[in-house]
Amino acid sequence: MGNKPYFRKKNTNHFTVAFYNLENLFDTVDDQYVLDDDFVPNSEKQWTQKRYEKKIFKLGTAISNIGFSKTGKAPTLVGVAEVENKRVLQDLIDSKHLKKKNYGIVHYDSPDERGIDVGLLYQKEYFEVTHSENIPVMVDNQNGQRDYTRDILWVTGNLNNEQVHILVNHWPSRREGSDITTYKRIVAAEKNREVINQITSENPEAKIIIMGDFNDDPSSESVQQHLVQNDLFNPMERLLTRYRGTTNYRSQWNLFDQIIFSHNFHKYEKGKHSFSEASIFDDDFLKIYKGRYKGNPFRTYAGRKYLGGYSDHFPVYIKLRLNQKE
Repeated sequence: MGNKPYFRKKNTNHFTVAFYNLENLFDTVDDQYVLDDDFVPNSEKQWTQKRYEKKIFKLGTAISNIGFSKTGKAPTLVGVAEVENKRVLQDLIDSKHLKKKNYGIVHYDSPDERGIDVGLLYQKEYFEVTHSENIPVMVDNQNGQRDYTRDILWVTGNLNNEQVHILVNHWPSRREGSDITTYKRIVAAEKNREVINQITSENPEAKIIIMGDFNDDPSSESVQQHLVQNDLFNPMERLLTRYRGTTNYRSQWNLFDQIIFSHNFHKYEKGKHSFSEASIFDDDFLKIYKGRYKGNPFRTYAGRKYLGGYSDHFPVYIKLRLNQKE
């Protein structure tokens, strides 16, 4: 299944960094503090333990395959969005295809009204966490009340002994309309810039990776004008076409899921990581295989209808090369 038609030897100096929106990865327990009523067994969606376990298994299969055809191993770092709590991430890394990979978890509960958070999975063999914190994104609705959205997860750590800063995002949605919610995503972009400026003021040579579901495309104002400046490179700009993206709405592709990084990943230095390539992980097993929506992400639900798929988003990834010391 996926990218494992043949045995591939581990490519020891290549590493995959991925991001994946997991489409409402909720457990089946009713949490009185969040709006998770759709995701309990007696809801209209009938979110049962069996369905939950099937989704965990499928997501574990998908994650284990991201970048595998290029590196011969599961992704080293995986930013995730739309997870209810740390428990679902623990179930995910304990699932069949991930349990031997020795993943760790960085997660904080965020104030999002639906109770969905971002997180980071990392392979302990290659990455050591030295610092993490959640950064609130303060936006108001048009009536002046606070819109409780996802925090930014800031993780600093050593990737094969090189310090890297990672910002994991899930920006405010377009649910009320793209144009009237643009200002919220601009606020999220500017909050990322604040953190980036804080990092680079302490270390101008810092290596930074910004990833997430931005609910905007690479060409959108929030990303292109308020986030990506001279110090950053967005390899996702060239990936979005009429025929390909990470999520599809009314037969139109978007590339909301992006990984952006500081320009110093283009430098070749021994013992340091450099950028090799970027891609969408959209293997056939993640797609609807027939009918009107053929080729779209094979999702878990369409509205209240259970389909039993993976997610309504495809993952994205970049491949990094660890430049060998002589």
